[in-house]
Amino acid sequence: MRTLVFLLVGFLLLAASMTLGRLFASNYPGAPLAATIIFVTLWLAISGGNLWVGVAKAGYSLNEEFPILLLIFGVPAAVAIFLKWRFF
Repeated sequence: MRTLVFLLVGFLLLAASMTLGRLFASNYPGAPLAATIIFVTLWLAISGGNLWVGVAKAGYSLNEEFPILLLIFGVPAAVAIFLKWRFF
């Protein structure tokens, strides 16, 4: 359940980031690229924090948490890169 919540939050953050990139694109043509880079960097930090909580606080091993990190970070980041490549 926690993984699904993190994925939902990731997609909501992605939507906010892409919306801001689109809004600022008329004055700053590099805004969609900047929004994508900022989102991916921020989402990597949030996903890494989730990994740390899982290992340090919840007692999971790094081998158990790493695939979850790849899922939580990889899916929204891949969608962000695809959206930037295809639509912006």
